[in-house]
Amino acid sequence: MGKPIIPQRRGKGSATYRSPSHRHKGVPGYPRNTTGQGKVVDIFHAPGRSTPMAIVQFGNTTALLLVPEGLRVNQTINIGSGLPIEMGNILPLQEIPEGTLVHNIEGVPGDGGKYVRTAGTSAAIVTRGDKIIVQMPSGAIRSFDGRCKATVGILANSGRADKPFAKAGNKYYSCISKAKRNKKVKGVAMNACNHPHGGGGHPHVGTQSTVSRHTPPGRKVGRLSPQKKKARSD
Repeated sequence: MGKPIIPQRRGKGSATYRSPSHRHKGVPGYPRNTTGQGKVVDIFHAPGRSTPMAIVQFGNTTALLLVPEGLRVNQTINIGSGLPIEMGNILPLQEIPEGTLVHNIEGVPGDGGKYVRTAGTSAAIVTRGDKIIVQMPSGAIRSFDGRCKATVGILANSGRADKPFAKAGNKYYSCISKAKRNKKVKGVAMNACNHPHGGGGHPHVGTQSTVSRHTPPGRKVGRLSPQKKKARSD
């Protein structure tokens, strides 16, 4: 069968690849069944996120929200219907006029926000009707339910990509991050315990590099064998 490869072990969520929970204060999202005015108590950097987060007090309810540009401590923001279109206010999409820049858009009413959450990004309201048409940061056009909430404004920390590494160590650690690794390592370059193609004294797979579509996990690596052609019944 073979041994589970690195992506399988990472996906399982073992302690080796899991981010420690004590570093994270929670997932940002809109508080349910809450309307009215809230006060920004604190703004902090959240590990694993490019956008800062804010602790906002809505009466007896405390919420974690993503920070738009210009938001500061002790500032007040509002959530609900019939609100002015001001930075930081949270409204249903059907009440936000065309051309307004928004972020943290709900995919389904009440889910707390799932779209446009990366630092420096925003989406634009295109048209309003039975569905709200929104242009995403990628340029794609997407439709949403008018009851889905969104926050007015552009997300903060847009200059994060402009920050220089300054020294080689920072560049090194940015490349070996377990969560954000984007480099591809050949299986033949790994050890035998990390990949079915690994091991040996020289870079050679050691067996056929194609595997069946029915191969069990841990061995299903490389290229899939081509499907057999069905005989024609002429």
